[in-house]
Amino acid sequence: MRDNMTSYRDLLSTSTSVLLVDWPGRDVPDTLARHGFSVISHDGPGATEYNAYRVIEGDVQVRPTDGPPDRVDIVYSHRPIDELAVIVDRALSLNARAIWVQSGVAQNGVKDPRGCWRPPDESARARQMVENAELLYVESPYIADAVREVVEL
Repeated sequence: MRDNMTSYRDLLSTSTSVLLVDWPGRDVPDTLARHGFSVISHDGPGATEYNAYRVIEGDVQVRPTDGPPDRVDIVYSHRPIDELAVIVDRALSLNARAIWVQSGVAQNGVKDPRGCWRPPDESARARQMVENAELLYVESPYIADAVREVVEL
């Protein structure tokens, strides 16, 4: 498998759709939508609580959808690793190519919405779970920063 730096750039430049399973702040869905991605977010515990984030007249608007998308390129998760097995199954059912996980913790252990650090054993466990499903695993950098870097407006 290619190194993470090359992989996330290639992934973003060849993807058009993202399912968000939680997120640390509106920067994530807004940045993805502003950079041309089709963004659907699972915004509640219910099976049908999904919203689409779209740019309309220069503003990111949130609209309910009829449910989850039929397929996506990337599943982004800002959830605990203990929930990752279910997220991997969801990604497979949506024919996703990758799971992008983010911890929301900085390397010093402090909560940080842009944080991507995990203890090495937890990171290795997550990577193994995702790669065993033959999906690309990305855990850094912060997805909104990566999109701003890679995808032209």
